[in-house]
Amino acid sequence: MATFGETMRAAMTHRRMSLRAVARAVPCDPGHLSHIWRDHYLPGRSTAEAIEHVLGIPGQLTPILEEEAAARRATLEAKNSREMDEDVRRRQAIQMFTTLGISALGPTGEAARQLMAVNFESEFRDLDHWHITISDHMHALNTRPARAACEGLVIDLFAIERQLGTASASEAIELQRINAALATIHANGLTRLGDHSAAIHWSRTARTAADTSGDLELRLLVRGAEANRGLYGQRTPATILRLTGEARRIGGDSSSIGLAKVKVGQAKALSMVGRHEEAKRCLRPLLTSLPTNVDAGGIPGMWKNDVRFAQSWVHAYAGEEGPADQARDQVLTSAPAYQHAANVRLHEALCATVNGGAERGFVQAAEIYDGLPVYQKRSQMIVETCRAILRAAPPEQQDRPAARDLRAITEGVPR
Repeated sequence: MATFGETMRAAMTHRRMSLRAVARAVPCDPGHLSHIWRDHYLPGRSTAEAIEHVLGIPGQLTPILEEEAAARRATLEAKNSREMDEDVRRRQAIQMFTTLGISALGPTGEAARQLMAVNFESEFRDLDHWHITISDHMHALNTRPARAACEGLVIDLFAIERQLGTASASEAIELQRINAALATIHANGLTRLGDHSAAIHWSRTARTAADTSGDLELRLLVRGAEANRGLYGQRTPATILRLTGEARRIGGDSSSIGLAKVKVGQAKALSMVGRHEEAKRCLRPLLTSLPTNVDAGGIPGMWKNDVRFAQSWVHAYAGEEGPADQARDQVLTSAPAYQHAANVRLHEALCATVNGGAERGFVQAAEIYDGLPVYQKRSQMIVETCRAILRAAPPEQQDRPAARDLRAITEGVPR
């Protein structure tokens, strides 16, 4: 019986369609489709059905998929039963609880229960389901309290680690891309919680996984995301400039969302150290020639409003109210994630402070902060912007009542 890849290649030859043409029509990443085409790993059912539709062979690929997937699962289950007894699994679960900090993620023990279920039931997911999982966690990060988002995510970090342990070499490439995406999202959540040491650890995990996958776009995207979140009290601007410089050398002259993310982080860091003209020059090309594939790199939703948000940031640090106001309005009218919505409003207070209106800036920042939901008030990304407003004021303004009020807010949230 012909394999999935053999059947697919025969249909492509018959219809005279290239791999890239099929990838565009499905749609899916050409690199991912190339591995499927060569029988390195199997697609999910929805992808298989889309390929059937594009190639005009309804019902020819999905039966092969089901048969091959069942055979692979049986092989993996047999391998697991031979190589891993109950005591080993229990020790692995305890080790993962320690590594992920699961004891701090909630009093109910629900996350621990789900991790144990994953450990003992050897849950297996196809690649389509893993990509849906990434989208689910990005949505949770942008709409829910950071602690809840992280609690749900650690379960899938454990599951992907288990699946990588039994994957073939070729399947592991795509699973490493997923691992990099999940680790990046987790690092973002930990940054919002102010757990910077753990966030840096998971940033390294994301970089290693992305590098292992060989996907240049993903390598740049995770580095760009690391640089941008590092600016919220996690690292010095000098360190961010070093990281972005290294990432730009990796990316070269490529036109990609990943490299654009890196440049955005670089522009923000430049503005924080007073290099305002360099920051604006770094952003300027992105305003006119932004890459169009915003979901490239395997993390849908990782890029949204980034250039306009960075524009608001850069002009606020430079004290340029008109351009900052314009960029802020563009962000606020585009359904931003909650931390962007809060921070561009705080940029207005930052700009006022830079321009000598410290009293106005302090009062405005405190009012904005007081109006936020409780879970947003705990986000380090929002609190650190309030701290930036305090730092922007001259020393003689630091002991004014409005400054003391704003400082009380920032000191009440752990770094």
